[in-house]
Amino acid sequence: MTARIEDYALLGDGQAAALVAKDGSIDWLCWPAFEAPPCFAALLGDASNGYWRIAPDEAVLKATRRYIAASLVLETTIHTARGVIELTDCLAWGDTPARLMRSVRCVSGRVALTSELSIRLDHGRTRAWLRTFDRRIAAIGGSRALWFDAPCAPECDAGIVRNRIELSAGEMRDFVLTCCRSYDPPPVMADVRASLDVTLQRWAHWSARLDPVEERYAEPIRHSLAVLKGLTNRLTGGIAAAATSSLPERIGGELNWDYRYCWLRDASFTMLALAGTGLRPEAQAWRDWLLRALAGDPGRTQTIYTTEGDAHIVEWECPWLGGYESSRPVRFGNAAVKQSQHDIFGEIIDALFVSRCHGMPPDDDIWLLERRLIEHVRRIWMQPDNGLWESRGKPVHHTLSKVMAWLALDRGITSAKRFGHDAPIDDWQRDADAIRQSVLTHGFHRDVNAFTQSYGSDRLDASLLLLPMRGFLPADDPRIVATVDAIERHLMHDGLVFRFLDARGARPEGAFIACSCWLAQVMKMQGREHEARALFERVLSLRNDVGLLAEEFDTKRQRQCGNFPQVFSHVALINTASFFDDEAHSLHAL
Repeated sequence: MTARIEDYALLGDGQAAALVAKDGSIDWLCWPAFEAPPCFAALLGDASNGYWRIAPDEAVLKATRRYIAASLVLETTIHTARGVIELTDCLAWGDTPARLMRSVRCVSGRVALTSELSIRLDHGRTRAWLRTFDRRIAAIGGSRALWFDAPCAPECDAGIVRNRIELSAGEMRDFVLTCCRSYDPPPVMADVRASLDVTLQRWAHWSARLDPVEERYAEPIRHSLAVLKGLTNRLTGGIAAAATSSLPERIGGELNWDYRYCWLRDASFTMLALAGTGLRPEAQAWRDWLLRALAGDPGRTQTIYTTEGDAHIVEWECPWLGGYESSRPVRFGNAAVKQSQHDIFGEIIDALFVSRCHGMPPDDDIWLLERRLIEHVRRIWMQPDNGLWESRGKPVHHTLSKVMAWLALDRGITSAKRFGHDAPIDDWQRDADAIRQSVLTHGFHRDVNAFTQSYGSDRLDASLLLLPMRGFLPADDPRIVATVDAIERHLMHDGLVFRFLDARGARPEGAFIACSCWLAQVMKMQGREHEARALFERVLSLRNDVGLLAEEFDTKRQRQCGNFPQVFSHVALINTASFFDDEAHSLHAL
């Protein structure tokens, strides 16, 4: 049976990510990059699609786990009738070639356990060619080779590599899987103790740079920042939106998308989360990734890129994977890359404004790019688009897209005035005023008494909570108060916020965690401190035992859903927690 999404923990090394379940099974690993084909894909199928499980041979009485310090090195303590073992899992930070290390230590008693490794290449379809070299196994397929090092000679049967060991108190054994090119020489066998120590030292150095925050939220902020670090390409600064593809927004449904790419939309939220918590080098790396990805014609700006910054992304359906709990189709790639989403330009300009406020050099080249982007916004803002939620229907005039076009101009004007940059301020202000008037005239539906998803529509949309957060209108403006009230009455269930309702008035997916954080911020901006704290505490309660959040929460099944862990959810958590600590931690207040 597939584990619940929240039963997984993240391993990350700044280039790849893996998910390990509470039972010691790694069911997802894309190697050697976030966007690479998985070699363990049981998460989206079954055991025949690849996994690596280390577990006692007898029944488990209790299992607890934690991340060591502020890292993504996972320690699972497993109790059996005969003894207790600790399983330490780690993607070694900075190792070349990349290594997945698993160490087992017997804490007490005597425990027999089995390591069972099944490698399946080509998105879980192809059984690797296994070659044995004494205790080493090379699993080869096309351009890749995975080298497996174990403490004893393994058994190989039908493509499954098994190692059976028995440990007494104080004894320890190490297992290592190394990712190479198939035509490279065999990798040097890893010194697991040394590599683990280096990994923990690098995580400790990183965590020491974090700014102090309100003690009440220090732990969730640190865990969420660790997720961002683990899903950031350490070489380029690009950040994957999630570790996974095709985990369903509605279990058993078709809303299954690939989120292993870098979304421009997340730019300003992420910039604020990083720069506002003391991680300026990471924020600058993210900004520099943005600049490289956007190099060239602004009119060709895409919504998503690979974490390397590449633009070529193709969506396809994978027929041989059955889907998480039969949620089909399983998709790789994402067709949103071809969509027109005008809100991204406001996010980009806002992110660059935030970086400028934090004094990140250089500035002249950035300003030239911003001017070109703003001129592009001036040309396109009156056109329909697919919107923030990447609707696959006909483009319409999304209210938030217009607001974000205004934001691009507003932040450009503010930057020009505050930092002395040359710009046609009068022309920009005239267009900003025109966009603002358009939104106030067509975006606010008087019969609904709220801002609505698109011009002429009566559909509510929780993304419009961003209007006061972005400074388009004050939080106490009667139109904002009415919109927030409508969202609370119609889009909230079980204390959480849904993005929207479908045409029948039903909830088509789980509650969207980031939207719930946004509402908490707006409530606080309106002086509703107690309600805001209660809502945010509700969000915090959704985290799993190691502090991770998916994209959404299924209020009917009372479980997480959507891709996992989701950067957008964790960034919203960081920014909301920081906002409670210091209201200056907000985009419009910088």
